Amino acid sequence: MTRKVALVTGASRGIGAAIAKSLAKDHDVIINFASREEQALEVLHTLPEGNHSIYKCDVQDHDAVKVMMEEIVKQYGHIDVLVNNAGITRDNLMMKMSDEDFDKVMSINTKGCFNCIQTVSRIMMKQRAGKIINIASVIGLIGNMGQVNYAASKGAIIAMTKASAKELGSRNIQVNAIAPGFIETEMTQVLHDELKQKMLDLIPLKRFGQADEVAAVAKFLASCDADYITGQVLVIDGGMVM
Repeated sequence: MTRKVALVTGASRGIGAAIAKSLAKDHDVIINFASREEQALEVLHTLPEGNHSIYKCDVQDHDAVKVMMEEIVKQYGHIDVLVNNAGITRDNLMMKMSDEDFDKVMSINTKGCFNCIQTVSRIMMKQRAGKIINIASVIGLIGNMGQVNYAASKGAIIAMTKASAKELGSRNIQVNAIAPGFIETEMTQVLHDELKQKMLDLIPLKRFGQADEVAAVAKFLASCDADYITGQVLVIDGGMVM
């Protein structure tokens, strides 16, 4: 039985790495990275047996994304799952935010997601099957002080998920989003304790989430058990925004 193929963008650390590890049990996984090759290799070496690989590509670059997808199809024959996880933060109060910080977050988080969806959809439409999973954020649903750029980028991903699901549904392609809340990763470790406590006070379950918990939901959405789910946003936040 031919193993399915999954591409996970920004998978050299954090949530992306956890998703890659989770999918690798049932898929041949391509770990996309833009700058952290050493970390991407470390993730690759932790995956269970399979035809896994790493691929350097900046998702902001539409032409580079196209080349990446073409080479994956040439090597593996198909792409069954795309997880759009690549993303950054450049936090600051709106009045102090630079054009560069706003544009960079929108370019990587939103344009990068669009580039990957647009390119892989052509492949999946020919296959008449595919799963696209976009990693959004609860910040895209409720906003947050000091994160106008990040909130805008993740809100756009949620809207893009719903629009893409409507366009691609007739070709048996499911498009869904995951909106994590406060998940313990390298990105959140740098936050000071006072802010962490404020966030914890907002969570009914009184703990932060783990990357593996997000990965478990991604694995479900990538499976045949989610064949009748599309255009949805699954919130993983311990009840923070209910």
